[in-house]
Amino acid sequence: MIDFFITFLISLFTYLFLTASSGEILGFWSTLELSFGVALSIIVALLATRVLFQKKSYRMLNPLRWVIFFIYAFGPFFLAMAKANIDVAYRVITGKINPGIVKISPNLKTDLGVTLLANSITLTPGTLSVDIDEENNDLYIHWINVTTLKPTTKHICENFPQWIRRIAE
Repeated sequence: MIDFFITFLISLFTYLFLTASSGEILGFWSTLELSFGVALSIIVALLATRVLFQKKSYRMLNPLRWVIFFIYAFGPFFLAMAKANIDVAYRVITGKINPGIVKISPNLKTDLGVTLLANSITLTPGTLSVDIDEENNDLYIHWINVTTLKPTTKHICENFPQWIRRIAE
């Protein structure tokens, strides 16, 4: 039951955040919007509770993990994206491209951690997560400039795995 309630609250707060405008309730929502949001959140909670809480893990409800996530997103990840944009622009202009697919072992234990790392790598220009080896959570990455056939995670994604361990594990 707590899973349903958590999913309902997350859905409702997301809906209220996205629909905030001018209305008679707190100056942001109308009565119709609020009632529709509650009904929609109940439907979402009924459908998504089993998916969100398959393993009964509540670690991502810890507010400290969300603070660390936002520090990661607006700190190291943003800087790595800016650096990668410049590198990709340089390689496109000069034609110095040596693409290939490489394998890295980030040693992440949770599915959330592997997913977060794969998405971070894909969002960074010049790299693309192609596949995940589900047995030992190795990632296959398409890299725009392969400099070594046995790259470490430091070559591909700098210190992303350390940050993701703090967030998801």
